[in-house]
Amino acid sequence: MKVLKSLLLLLALMPGVLISEDYDQDPIRYSSTVADDAVARLFRRVTAGEVTLRWDDTHGWLPSLLEHLHIPLSSQVLVFSKTSLQRERIAPDRPRALYFNDEVYIGTVQHGDMLEIAATDPRQGTIFYTVPAKGAVAPVAQRQTHECLQCHDSNSFTGGVPGLVMRSVYPDADGRPILTSGSMVTDHRSPLPLRWGGWYVTGTTGNLLHMGNQVFPPEITPETIDRRPGSGRTTLLDLIDVQPYLTPHSDVVALMVLGHQLQMHNLLTRASYEGRRALRDDQVMNEALGRPADFRSDTTKRRLASVGEVLLRYLLYADEAQFQGPVRGTSTFTTEFQAQGLRDPQGRSLRDLDLGRRLLRHPLSHLIYSESFDALPIPVRSYVLDRLLGVLTATATDDQFSGLSLADRRAILEILVATKTDLPPGFASALSR
Repeated sequence: MKVLKSLLLLLALMPGVLISEDYDQDPIRYSSTVADDAVARLFRRVTAGEVTLRWDDTHGWLPSLLEHLHIPLSSQVLVFSKTSLQRERIAPDRPRALYFNDEVYIGTVQHGDMLEIAATDPRQGTIFYTVPAKGAVAPVAQRQTHECLQCHDSNSFTGGVPGLVMRSVYPDADGRPILTSGSMVTDHRSPLPLRWGGWYVTGTTGNLLHMGNQVFPPEITPETIDRRPGSGRTTLLDLIDVQPYLTPHSDVVALMVLGHQLQMHNLLTRASYEGRRALRDDQVMNEALGRPADFRSDTTKRRLASVGEVLLRYLLYADEAQFQGPVRGTSTFTTEFQAQGLRDPQGRSLRDLDLGRRLLRHPLSHLIYSESFDALPIPVRSYVLDRLLGVLTATATDDQFSGLSLADRRAILEILVATKTDLPPGFASALSR
């Protein structure tokens, strides 16, 4: 029977034969696997009596959660489009506030029933929770699957995995997206003129304008909108009452980092899932055909290379939309984000911001340090690191990463070798060439 099942799977994997597989089946088991993310760990400590969350009469559990999860107040960004779970409580005069660090995202709305939390599990990807917004009894984080995944599982937005999404829409006067005008996923590849529709934005973006800080009439024609009224604002005082929020900012640099991170997490999840599925399929076929356990089929090699290459391009900001002039935020986010960086002997970090022509001074995602990257299936992680080393040690820039100068590549290599301890030995030896 085992051999028969193996042969049936072999037929399913042949070209032209489609199989249906979701992430609640082996080898992923998303919903049934116990989460091991920062939020799950915190609430296990709360339940054990090791941590006590403090209630704030104005902001509820939010300040205490931000403190215990090490999420800076300066990360606050405000979104007023009705595009989340508590959408009916959101409006242009009552935007939803989001706070984030490298692995946790917390959303809250005025007079809401719950805090919405997303956290990145190193193996399972993004896990969703809700925490009651009211009541002075110690809260419990309730894991959510079906309700959240109605929006957070999309081939178009999240790459077909449970994931995160930042959308730019054309909001009407009530904050509802004008669906006939479409919407855009926002990350570092998005041209600035298409970013942040439905978001408040404080800060300047040089010579480029954006879609933030505005509502539009129902008959809007996307090609003819005037972006000038919403761009270049350094305060929200004339747009909304900022008193109910922890800070008066919706910092443009925080928005840029947020956009990069969300898609980076999705790609890490997709690479993890696809890598584990590919290795599972090889294991089944190896057993059925009597091949060595470590045999890698050409199909599996192609699958691993496919997700690895997409991940590599995003890690290296290969398709980043360029800026035109300096970008400047209004909060302390820029300073605080850079201060967290691991630094090499020359004082350089992968969190150093450029903000003149691109986001980073040394374009390699800071999430290469994340647990999610380190937990990738070994063949996927090895592929990405081998290719990364090849890009960083290239002697010419006429490759798929031509936006990286030779000086950029050398600097990134030197920073990595000095700050990431588990790299293959080829990285360190490359510095002596």
